[in-house]
Order: sequence, then structure tokens, then C-alpha cells
Amino acid sequence: MADVKMMEAGEMQGSETSSGNNVMCLLTDPEGEPLGSSLYLPQNVGPPQLQEIVNKLLSNEERLPYAFYISDQELVGQLGAYLQKNKVSVEKVLRIVYQPQAIFRIRPVNRCSATIAGHTEAVLSVVFSPDGRSLASGSGDTTVRLWDLNTQTPLFTCSGHKNWVLSIAWSPDGKYLISGSKAGELIIWDPQTGRQFGSPLTAPCRRFVSSSKDGDARVWDVSLRKCVMSLTGHTLAVTCVKWGGDGMIYTSSQDCTIKVWETTQGKLIRELKGHGHWVNSLALSTEYTLRTGPFDHTGKTYSSPEEMKAAALERYDKMKGNAPERLVSGSDDFTMILWEPSVSKHPKARLTGHQQLVNHVYFSPDGQWLASASFDKSVKLWNGITGKFVASFRGHVGPVYQISWSADSRLLLSGSKDSTLKVWDIRTHRLKQDLPGHADEVFAVDWSPDGEKVASGGKDRVLKLWMN
Repeated sequence: MADVKMMEAGEMQGSETSSGNNVMCLLTDPEGEPLGSSLYLPQNVGPPQLQEIVNKLLSNEERLPYAFYISDQELVGQLGAYLQKNKVSVEKVLRIVYQPQAIFRIRPVNRCSATIAGHTEAVLSVVFSPDGRSLASGSGDTTVRLWDLNTQTPLFTCSGHKNWVLSIAWSPDGKYLISGSKAGELIIWDPQTGRQFGSPLTAPCRRFVSSSKDGDARVWDVSLRKCVMSLTGHTLAVTCVKWGGDGMIYTSSQDCTIKVWETTQGKLIRELKGHGHWVNSLALSTEYTLRTGPFDHTGKTYSSPEEMKAAALERYDKMKGNAPERLVSGSDDFTMILWEPSVSKHPKARLTGHQQLVNHVYFSPDGQWLASASFDKSVKLWNGITGKFVASFRGHVGPVYQISWSADSRLLLSGSKDSTLKVWDIRTHRLKQDLPGHADEVFAVDWSPDGEKVASGGKDRVLKLWMN
């Protein structure tokens, strides 16, 4: 680290610092918290030297990777070159935001490894299990299917619904799967057998929440097999529901509001108002960690529910840090709103730029980014903490229905009405991979938590698996 002169502002002396070669910089985390006091840095400093400084100041035992941003723009070369190019004054303190990066890297998927027939109507949802080893799909043919990812063949067809299966969700421990249909039925499945659970369950993940066109959200206990709480108050259909990590439930509705509920008695805590039309989609900054529970890209297995719970809690606490859980809502009014519901009922930021309704919103696994998919054929990228616009990804020629992130937060996947999937590079803001192959609209996409596979389904009734 000999080439980096780290001098506290007060210790500045000699002619070198006053000759304009050095820049007064303040390193901050993405939330704006300073890391130590201001430093004088030479203009030839770049990301490698800044990584050294941050690791040293944070006293990291093992060296961790970081990316650096000045005014939301990534610093890829030397400080001097950046200042010159952007005509930045060196009179004021330059704020450099350091962002932790995943130590592991996910490679982009680039080929279709299997096209699996089985469903007799459109595939409406595809979701990998939290450990990435199983895959479930829901269809307009009223069935849920479980797929064997090793042989890439159908494993179980789960029959029982009387109408389209619109929604499926895994418990964070991967022990069971719940599906909801257009007729309002909910069914709990055993992924090991493909059968409905008949007897009461003893499960560490006991409760789940469902929302419906009837304007209610309901909390169910899988062990008791009954509804233990009704969250009523919306005047029109509930479009989306999320269960937060801090024990709050968030519901969005066609009545233009978002409601925040506590989960011991089902009381309404807050009402978030700001949208001028239906709210379609919600996302939480902690969502990916909540969805994957104790599982990460390493494929570690656990011997007991207690061990699983402890690992899930540790992952959640580490991801969330000291910041409040953030919520984003996407609406038919073409806008999104970023909220911090535990702090305020007022919007933190309004995200504008889409020319059509916002269909799907999703935070990156590390919570640093936010992506939105719209009927305007674009995918947009935003700063997940400030809500500031970062980039537009253009390439789809039809509405974009769904998006999914790679586990390392470096790649984004989108599925569209134009029958293609696309993989986007978050750093370069460019298209990384174009994945044609479906014969019709792609309704559902998911990237497995272990990073190795992507699944997609749509109007052509087939399920496609993609690998790298």
C-alpha cells in the first residue's frame, strides 16, 4: 500500500498536497455513513487501491471485493481521469460510495439445456426451491408440476385445483409448496411425494399469507390447517402480498393503497398512499434472503430445523445491516414509489420514467439495486437505496412480464411477450445474452438460488431450462 498516501485532513502538510495532485475524499457506505474521516488521495488512485483502503479501515480479516461510485457512476479507472472527464471541482470533498460485492460470481446462462413438455395449457409461474435443487410450475391446466432437475424430466403432477394455478410459493426451508388458484383455493403440497398434505404438519415455517381479489389477505397456519387472521380493509382486489423480515405484512391493491399489518393480531399499522392508479407489484429489499432462508450458493445442508433457523436469521441480519427494510411499489400509473414503512408513511422517492404500466419490481439479492419491468418494453435499473435512476435496458420488442436476479446481484434476467428471455449486465448496462427459443409469450422466469440454472414458462405450454 506504499503508493496510497492516507492523510487525515488535519495532518495535511507539505507542498505536494497543496499543489492540486491530491483530492480530499470521504468514503461512505451505500446508506451514506462515513467510513472514518476525510482522506487526501492521489489522483492516480483507482479501485484496487480503494479496495485496500476500505478493507483496512473496516479491519476485514479476509479481503473483500468492493465497487466504488461517485454520484451514482461507477469508478472504473483512476480518480484523476474521472475528475477530468466529468469536470468535477476538487475544491469540495469528493464522496465515494463503496459497495460490497459478492465474493462468488454467477456465469450468465447461454443455452437451453432442456425443453420439457407436460402442461396442457400456458405455464403461469415457475419457482425454484430455496436450495435451488427442485423446481415447481403452475399452469392454466389447473395442475402444479414438480420437475427433476438432474434428469430434466417431469417428477410429479399435482392435481386438485379446479381453476388456473396463478401463484406458487415454497416455504423457506423447502419442506412444502403452496399453490393458489383463480377459484380461490389454496393447496399445500409435499414436494417429496407430489401429494397434498392430509394430516397436520409439524413445521418450523408454520404460517403463510395469501391475498385475493376479494380484497382480503389471510394468514394461515399449516399445522392447524386453518386461517388464523384476516387482514381486511382494502376496498378493491389485493394484487400482491409480501411478508417482511421484521414481522410485517404488506398488501397492495387496486384501491391505489398499500397497507402495512403487524402479524400478532393482524392490526393495520400504516397506510401508504401516493399512487394514482392500481398498485400491481411489491418488492422488499430483504426479499431474496427471506425467500432462500438458510440456503446460499454454497449448497450447504442442515441437520436440524433449529440449525436452519439460526442460519436463516444470520443471513437476514447480515443482509439487512442497520438499515430499515425498504419496500417498492409498481403501479398502473407508470410510476414506482420507494418506501421505508417502519420509518415513515411518506414516500422516500418517486421513480418515474416508464411510459406504460409497471408490471414487476424486484430488488437485487444484496438490496443495492432495484429493477422494474414494464409494458413499455423496457427494463429499468435504479439505485435500491436512494431510488435514483441508473439505466434503461432496451432490446425487448414486447411488454416485459417478469424479471429475476442472479444470486451475486451482477446479472438480471427478463422474460417478455416477444417470446425471448434476455440477460443484462448490471455493470455495463448492456445485453449479455439473448435467449430465443419459446414459441410464444414468456410469462414466468426464475434464476435458481445456486446460480446454475434458469427456468422459464409461457403460452407455448413448455418449460425450458437454461444453463451456462
